[in-house]
Amino acid sequence: MNIRDSFDRIKEILLGDLGSVERVSIALGFALIIVLVSVFLSKWARDLTKRRITRRTSDPLLADFIGSFIRILVLLFGLTVLFRFLGLSAAVGGLLAGAGITAFVIGFALRDIGENFLAGILLAFKRPFRVGDIVEINGIRGKVLALNLRDIQLKTRDGKDVFIPNANIIKSPLFNFTIDGFLAFSFELNIPIAADISIVKGLIMNALNDIPGILQKERRAEVQVTDMVGNQYKLSVTYWVNTDNPDQTHPAVRSNAIQAVVKKLQEHQIL
Repeated sequence: MNIRDSFDRIKEILLGDLGSVERVSIALGFALIIVLVSVFLSKWARDLTKRRITRRTSDPLLADFIGSFIRILVLLFGLTVLFRFLGLSAAVGGLLAGAGITAFVIGFALRDIGENFLAGILLAFKRPFRVGDIVEINGIRGKVLALNLRDIQLKTRDGKDVFIPNANIIKSPLFNFTIDGFLAFSFELNIPIAADISIVKGLIMNALNDIPGILQKERRAEVQVTDMVGNQYKLSVTYWVNTDNPDQTHPAVRSNAIQAVVKKLQEHQIL
């Protein structure tokens, strides 16, 4: 069946004699059933794939990506069945075979989409981040919300949703601040040179030990003398937090740590 025959069949189905109304209704009904079944099966296959992958790997990012890919495959299969039922398989094949230049132009125009799709597959299997991780890509820092077929969705600290193409992630350095659950932060202090450094370090450590959210066993805080300017020491105070603890956010922990250290040193008349 060539292209002309296929279009003649469509005309026969839709514009046949008045006595074929029942046949047209049956054909359209079966076509609608094929569409509905395809949509239902695509959602079912996606959910089933996500459940099985999540159960095996405990990685919702990978499960969501592969589930979406499976759904697209099922929808394409359903579309192929619909074309064959309507007798359009030959027409579709003829159109594809006779559209070489058009396909080349469209393929070149959609090159970035294909590149992002392949990059998304690599990211899904390599898994350099998880949902909820804090990452930085090309100077943009945020929490990973989702990995889609084309891009990754980040939520920045000020509430913005940023969508970064997958291909850009593959080509650029990616900083993951929470992949192992521990993250270090620091702040600096200027201490009079007349102060006893060992006593100052002890007071700072005591102050940090009382701050909720600062790790005490897994990672120990440190106080180092980094420089001496005029009649003052410059101290660097470094502490660790558990990034998997949603109750203790970094800004709150940092604020509490600085206030506690300053208060402790003021109580001993060092500041």
